[in-house]
Amino acid sequence: MTRPSTNEGQMHADRSSSTRFSVPVDAALRSAGWQPGRWDIKQAEYWADALRGHESTAGHRHAVFPAAVEAWAEFGGLRVKPSGPGRQLAPTALHFDPLHGLHMARTLGDLGRALDTEVCPLGEESDSRALLAIDSEGRVYALDHTGDWYLGPEIDTALNTLLAGIAPVRLTAG
Repeated sequence: MTRPSTNEGQMHADRSSSTRFSVPVDAALRSAGWQPGRWDIKQAEYWADALRGHESTAGHRHAVFPAAVEAWAEFGGLRVKPSGPGRQLAPTALHFDPLHGLHMARTLGDLGRALDTEVCPLGEESDSRALLAIDSEGRVYALDHTGDWYLGPEIDTALNTLLAGIAPVRLTAG
């Protein structure tokens, strides 16, 4: 699979709040309980231990790495609901809980091998149940029944993609 190039301008085009997020994304995150400096490392370590301790019946295990733990510490547990219309498609509600992907170790391992990286669960899109995942470099993906999707080179861009209704890029072979 190949990672698409990103349009970095998408993330920064409507940035008019005093935070690192666009105004609508910032508002959705704050409504969910996020604030700058939020950091729950105890919960993140709990999730890391739960994922490391899980082994599928076929022997598949989760990779756990700093980019995932940092994302869980900052956003873990949040249920984020966007407001307003999306730019290209309907924005999606999110639940940041990596245990949504507990039984997806093989799938995430396969994706990681295809991308030449490690991939770990991040949470899910609440309505579609698409699994959100992060790789060891901090890139974010969604996996659903229609395929695998690239959401951005880091969590901030992925949040903008999902909460502002920007069409993600499909991962393709080659």
